[in-house]
Amino acid sequence: MKKTEALSAGEDGAQTVPCDWREAIPNDRLAHLIKEVWRGLVRALQMRLADHGVSFGHWLFLRILWEREGITQRELSAEAGVMEPTTFQAIKTMEELGYITRRRLPDSKKKVYVFLTPRGRALKEVLVPLAEEVNAVAVRSIAGRDVSALRGLLLTMIENLAEDEAEGRTVRQKPASGFRRKPGTSPRPQRTRQSVAIR
Repeated sequence: MKKTEALSAGEDGAQTVPCDWREAIPNDRLAHLIKEVWRGLVRALQMRLADHGVSFGHWLFLRILWEREGITQRELSAEAGVMEPTTFQAIKTMEELGYITRRRLPDSKKKVYVFLTPRGRALKEVLVPLAEEVNAVAVRSIAGRDVSALRGLLLTMIENLAEDEAEGRTVRQKPASGFRRKPGTSPRPQRTRQSVAIR
C-alpha cells in the first residue's frame, strides 16, 4: 500500500487513520513522516481555531505579533514565511476584524507598521492554550524522556539542514579558479556539490 493510500477521508470529510498505518509506510522517508505530522498538527489546530472564528493564516501572524508588534509588513511577511501579497491581504482582513491597526511612524513615513489592538492582544489568552492542547495531543502516550529526545533530534536535524544550505550557497558563489576561457567560447558550468532531492 502506498503512503498516499494510508490516509482516507471519513463520511464527514475528515482524515482517518487506518489500523495498518504503521505497516503501510514502515520505511518511509523522514521528510514524508515529518510532513504528515505537520499536516496533522495544522488540521488539529485549524479545527480548534475555527470554533473561535480565527483562520490558521491569521494565527500565523498573531503569534508573531504577540511576541513582537510594531514591525513592518515586510518583516512580518519574512517571519511568517509567506509572500508579501499574501501578508498584505491577511493584514487587511485582520484590520477589518479589529485584530490589528496599521500606521506610519513620524521617523519613517514610507513604512507601514503593524500593531495589535486590545482585541488582538486578548486573543492570546484564548488561542495559545489551543496550540498547547494540540501539542499535548500529538505526544499523548509518549514518555516524557522520549519527547525530550525527539525535540533534541529535531533541533539537530534543523541545524544540519541549515549548515547544508549555507555550504551549498558558499559552493555556488565561489568563483572558478585556474580556468581561462578562450575568446568566443561558452563558459564551462561550474561544478557544484551534489544536492539531495527531498521528495
